[in-house]
Amino acid sequence: MSTATSNARAAYGRREAPVRTPRAHEYDLLARCTQKLSMAWMRRKEDFPMLATALTENLQLWSALAADVAEKGNGLPPPLRAQLFYLYEFTAGHTRSVLDNRASVEVLIDINTAVMRGLRGDGGAS
Repeated sequence: MSTATSNARAAYGRREAPVRTPRAHEYDLLARCTQKLSMAWMRRKEDFPMLATALTENLQLWSALAADVAEKGNGLPPPLRAQLFYLYEFTAGHTRSVLDNRASVEVLIDINTAVMRGLRGDGGAS
């Protein structure tokens, strides 16, 4: 094979990653946070710092989502924006309860999973 043919195959034969939507990015971030929460909860007795890190990352994600839905230019319907902001507030309070050893991460995982279903478009599925 000639160098030109080899270079052409290398340049034109590459498959570029498909363009990802903001919803897909949000889904991936929630999925990663949810996975980390689940793993950290299972290992909480031997690795509490892992749990604290997972909770912090999840709360940071929810803080960013809350800031986004609070923006005037956000295109989501006002009732959905309000519900998402409420979920942020709940997540913040529940995170403190988990860190104080007064609650589990299960409800946080459930919330993330429900939002992921909504992002996927099957919010009514169980």
